[in-house]
Amino acid sequence: MSKQTPVLGNNIKGDFSAGLVVFLIAIPLCLGIALASGAPLFAGLIAGIVGGVVVGSLSGSQLSVSGPAAGLITIVAAAIISLGSFQTFLLAVMLAGAMQLIFGLLRAGALGNYFPSNVITGMLTAIGISIILTQIPHAFGYDKHQEGELDFIQSDGETIISSLFASLRHIQLGAMVITGISILILLYWSKIPKVSVIPAPLVAVLTGVGLNTLFLSAGSTLALEQSHLVTLPVAGSFNEFVSQFTLPDFSQITNGAVWKTAGVIAVVASIETLLNLEATDKLDPLKRYSSPNRELRAQGIGNMVSGLIGGLPITSVIVRSSANINAGGRTKMATIVHGSLLLICAALIPALLNKIPLSTLAAVLLVTGYKLCKPTVFKQMFAKGKYQWIPFLVTVLVIVFTNLLVGVAVGLATSVLFIMWGNIKSPYFFQKERYRTGDMITLELSQEVSFLNKANILLTLDHMPEDSTVVIDAGKTVYIDQDVLDIIREFTQIKAPQKRIKVVLKGFKDAYKINNTDHLFIETEKKETPVAQVTSGTHKELLKELSAN
Repeated sequence: MSKQTPVLGNNIKGDFSAGLVVFLIAIPLCLGIALASGAPLFAGLIAGIVGGVVVGSLSGSQLSVSGPAAGLITIVAAAIISLGSFQTFLLAVMLAGAMQLIFGLLRAGALGNYFPSNVITGMLTAIGISIILTQIPHAFGYDKHQEGELDFIQSDGETIISSLFASLRHIQLGAMVITGISILILLYWSKIPKVSVIPAPLVAVLTGVGLNTLFLSAGSTLALEQSHLVTLPVAGSFNEFVSQFTLPDFSQITNGAVWKTAGVIAVVASIETLLNLEATDKLDPLKRYSSPNRELRAQGIGNMVSGLIGGLPITSVIVRSSANINAGGRTKMATIVHGSLLLICAALIPALLNKIPLSTLAAVLLVTGYKLCKPTVFKQMFAKGKYQWIPFLVTVLVIVFTNLLVGVAVGLATSVLFIMWGNIKSPYFFQKERYRTGDMITLELSQEVSFLNKANILLTLDHMPEDSTVVIDAGKTVYIDQDVLDIIREFTQIKAPQKRIKVVLKGFKDAYKINNTDHLFIETEKKETPVAQVTSGTHKELLKELSAN
């Protein structure tokens, strides 16, 4: 193994630090997603624990962090209501996990390789923007909406933008003070010698807790009430803690609605996981590749376990994964640590965690969000040309103003349309050489010539000048559509003789059923004038060149 690639146990300090940061972020996210889904709060924690320990151990990804996903909130909320009970829903989660395991065994994860990089970059950027927009209200102390909701239209019908403006009318000065100090710590703590070994996010959280405790003890108006702090379920005894784990209702195994729900969860969770896995690999400083099929198998087993003990569905989650990377995580030990801490703290010290201000956690997420959507990302994408930045920008805007799955679907469609447009515009390479006997024009067909190129090639051949020699070279083509072959035959047999054009065909495969005639062509003596060569990507440029000569 390369010396640059850390293995499990070789980066303990960095991974433990990152696991602690992700744990702190995961607590409100798990609780918020559970609350927005209409599920028991503890179900969100179970999903986080299983995502960290079980999926983290089985996954091939060193950096991906799994847990309950905001993208499934709508599906989960509707399914719990339609199935009639949370226990029946848990059975659907188990079956969804089994389906994902089968997807992985069938190597369906290869579908993730077909997502264009500009769409993945757009997804990361959009999530960064959404994180910032949804965390600003929490930074101001407006905690009406639960953590984890990134969709533009939130669970209560309010939008991200309306929530943002509402927060300006409900500013809690104490929350703003804690947020501001926390951001300063996150940005500058690492520059302080000797003490920088302590993770900046941990220092920010402890500072937030300390400040609010100080405000409370002093009776200050800056003090934050419990509604502005983490709210973790507190069990009165061990038996009460264990009772929060719930078994599925296996008596509903023959219920068709359960299987339908399981199928929807399996497909959506798998798509989100593949997208987030690809995005996480792009953020990996060591540029490692994670097997999508192994990830699907790990997610499948994780969802089976989560459904079995009372947890929500699990996917790979880019918010936690990017926070993991930014905090210095380099191996899967970080995600395992985060899951283990969720279990230990939920069981032993929930009351202590309930002292953490949401504004401190908002500061951590604001910094994470900014790193995903820095202005340099936009500059780099614009520098790559319109075929890259337009699908990128479409993906960003649609995700921000709808949700992740819709945005990726629209971005993917836009990217495909631009690929098709590029293919339409460049079906051939054009070369013109002037000879004593007249003009020789060479059309070198590209690797693939589809029906989309039909109009361009037809128009180009129709505008070939009289008394010229036209060489159609198919030597580099892998595929030529039948419609295009018919156009070439018609031009060769009917149109070219009418305009006294000599056609030379070369490189056509036997399967095309077009006879090559290049062996019959004897090149005439060239003029001593320089040879002019033009490479054209569009028929308009080609026609302009033909007209000029």
